[in-house]
Amino acid sequence: MTTTIKPVESLHADPGRTPCLTILFHPDYERIGQVARFEHDTSRLELARESVLFAEPGGGRAAPLADPHVSRTPLTIDRMDDGGLRIQPCAGVMDVRLGDRALTVATTIDTGQLEHGVALELAKRVVLLLHRVGPVQQRPPDLGFVGANEAVDELRRNVLRVADMPVPVLIRGETGTGKELLAHAVHRASARADRPFVSVNMAAIPPQTAASELFGHRKGAFTGAVSDHAGYFDRADGGTLFLDEIGATPPDIQPMLLRALEAREIQPMGSGGTRQVDVRLVAATDADLEQAISDESFRAALLHRLEGYQLFLPPLRRRRDDIGRLLLHFLRTELATTGELHRLAPRDPSRQPWLPASLVTRLAQLDWSGNVRQLRNMVRQLAISSRGSERVRVDSALSRLLEVAATTTEDASAASAPDTDGPGEDELIGALRANAWQPSKAAAQLGISRSSMYDRMNKSTRIRQAKDIGRDELIAARADCGGDIAAMAARLEVSTRALKLRLNKLGLSG
Repeated sequence: MTTTIKPVESLHADPGRTPCLTILFHPDYERIGQVARFEHDTSRLELARESVLFAEPGGGRAAPLADPHVSRTPLTIDRMDDGGLRIQPCAGVMDVRLGDRALTVATTIDTGQLEHGVALELAKRVVLLLHRVGPVQQRPPDLGFVGANEAVDELRRNVLRVADMPVPVLIRGETGTGKELLAHAVHRASARADRPFVSVNMAAIPPQTAASELFGHRKGAFTGAVSDHAGYFDRADGGTLFLDEIGATPPDIQPMLLRALEAREIQPMGSGGTRQVDVRLVAATDADLEQAISDESFRAALLHRLEGYQLFLPPLRRRRDDIGRLLLHFLRTELATTGELHRLAPRDPSRQPWLPASLVTRLAQLDWSGNVRQLRNMVRQLAISSRGSERVRVDSALSRLLEVAATTTEDASAASAPDTDGPGEDELIGALRANAWQPSKAAAQLGISRSSMYDRMNKSTRIRQAKDIGRDELIAARADCGGDIAAMAARLEVSTRALKLRLNKLGLSG
């Protein structure tokens, strides 16, 4: 039975975001990444071989899917009142899969699923991602990294906004999201592009040599110092110094790093004086630095100095429409290495593509805990294991990688699901009080995840939010506690991190 379509004005609840189809896979690999958006006056799309036009995200010539195996008889996609979509398959004329199941009856996709992104596989040849996007904007330069997701484009704009500024930049994002690549982009977009870019992993520097590695030393400064040594700040003079995993900076080095940032000067070990350096500092972390401050393993003053401007890298699960683009990019790189770039050359339409559409559908459903790095490693495994094969070979090692990724995805889904059992509100508040209102420690005591702890705190009617505390009460608590943030948090019964954010927002952190 056909769904009744209401006037477009009454349709989606969020007029700023509209449904979109992105090609994750097509036998003509050049089509991967092209998009077709629902226009605001469109209530129905009829998706078939020749009926919907796809183009590059930045515009250009639009073309239909045009694969001879995709049916000319359309499946219909109707926009619903609440912003969701209802898909009616063309029964019996083409194999259609929605995620990991066959689509044989009309199915509704809600807005939450659209924000997550849903894979739609056609005729075992083409994979599309159904998702939602914001208003069309002019696309920025790519700045050397792959992707056309709207969050990635906004990240590029932010890079261009800060690149020529003298402020330090703090890059935050999960492991494997591409923090060093982003640091390179900041450097290349700045006036220092022709000067040195020096990259340092703070977690790889032994604490006992960190001062010498960063700031240098003079001959005779310590046993074994047989000559002068230029540190990373010296080597980056005039350019950019990238400090990855900044949260691993040894505690006794943090004051020296803070001074280097504030005074733009360093003092090599064994030197009687300081010297000026002209270094643009970019730092990166996947750690919770605010929690590290609460744990007294990281200095608040150093964080405040580092976060002159912050850039946030989205995880791959938040840019699922880029999976096809990244997959193709890594395939080209890895197949060139193995001497088999011809695998991506156009084929006779009667032949199956070298890369099966079903594998791309599977990849599109994963949450990628290791993000872009995990995808790259998987593509490398795929390219090497498939050398000499007419179709991609999924060997035991690649199967294992897929199983691990799938398990991680399932675990993440379970972790994000609301808890129906567990500690009651009295036990929750008791654990928080016993742990000075530090949610991570209270969660460990209760044996629940940190995300579950925050969820329970947000839902509790007896736990107030730091954002609701007024200025006068904060000032009084600070005076009574002598400015001790931990004591203030315990007194006000809020988390230390949330309290710091509230104080910062009200300009009371000094």
